[in-house]
Amino acid sequence: MKDQQQNQRENAVYLQSLGAAGTVTGSKHLLITPVMTLMVDCGLFQGIKELREKNWERLPVGASAIDALILTHAHLDHCGYIPPAGEIWLSQNDLYEPADPRSD
Repeated sequence: MKDQQQNQRENAVYLQSLGAAGTVTGSKHLLITPVMTLMVDCGLFQGIKELREKNWERLPVGASAIDALILTHAHLDHCGYIPPAGEIWLSQNDLYEPADPRSD
């Protein structure tokens, strides 16, 4: 039974919300799988001062732990935190972008 529980934990997928939980701004989520860790969105907190002050906090996960960043769309509350986070992240990871469909 213990081996089965350990195996389930090792193969589990977790979603950790770092923003946009309890509010509609600052979308940042980690999708943690046995194979990789994805960040879904990396947005700024907007609105009242208490929320905006969260923009100065460091991410609770190191850049080296994030394998890829997925953006759902390009509003500031989904991508605005990329410059402070991205400077570290991009220095340690490759940047992938879709091919321009007009290039064919």
